[in-house]
Amino acid sequence: MEVLWFLKQRTRFLRQHYEEASAPFRETIRKIEAGEDPYEPPYSEDGEPPFLEEWEDANTSLELLGASCISILSESLKLYFLTWERELGIKCTDHFPDEFSRSKGKGFVHGYKTCFGHVLQSDWSDCPVNFELIEQVVLARNAAQHPNDITSLKLEHGHQTLPFFLSEFEKQVLGKDEYGDFPWIGLTLVVTQDALIEAIEQVEMLGEWMEERLFDVKYGRR
Repeated sequence: MEVLWFLKQRTRFLRQHYEEASAPFRETIRKIEAGEDPYEPPYSEDGEPPFLEEWEDANTSLELLGASCISILSESLKLYFLTWERELGIKCTDHFPDEFSRSKGKGFVHGYKTCFGHVLQSDWSDCPVNFELIEQVVLARNAAQHPNDITSLKLEHGHQTLPFFLSEFEKQVLGKDEYGDFPWIGLTLVVTQDALIEAIEQVEMLGEWMEERLFDVKYGRR
């Protein structure tokens, strides 16, 4: 089985799905910010931005769309690993239980990296993939699937590592080293289109790096 082909079918769909599904929300935000029909600002002296609720609803819709896409990407990567386990007749969690237990709560990437590194007799030093970002994909999926506050649709990260998927505002604040002054503020899970594409590219790169090497193992060419 060409496992990579099926992985890329999923990633191709994710790119297309985000682009098409996000379009109406992005257009609503654009029209509100430009004051275009039907969001022409009415006369008001209260100082509150017009159509604030509509803007927030569209923005939340974009955030939830990004979270759903990153969840699908995480599960697609896991399916890639599981499929190659079946193809090779191995069970990584049986061979490396300690590695998977250590990564509990942080995602499955570390365990599979150890397992397939053993299979490929590789320390991954020649692999160009950003594993920190790939681990963030799984952590973002966990945060998206397990919200802890019924009062808001906003999603927040856990506290394992400094997250990659953030709003532009939070990135600016963190860049100024100001976040430490406000430790009670949770970091919002925001998967922008650019961040999603970067994550997809890293997952595809990992699949490409592994595929030929795993075929060699399967057919005894190494």
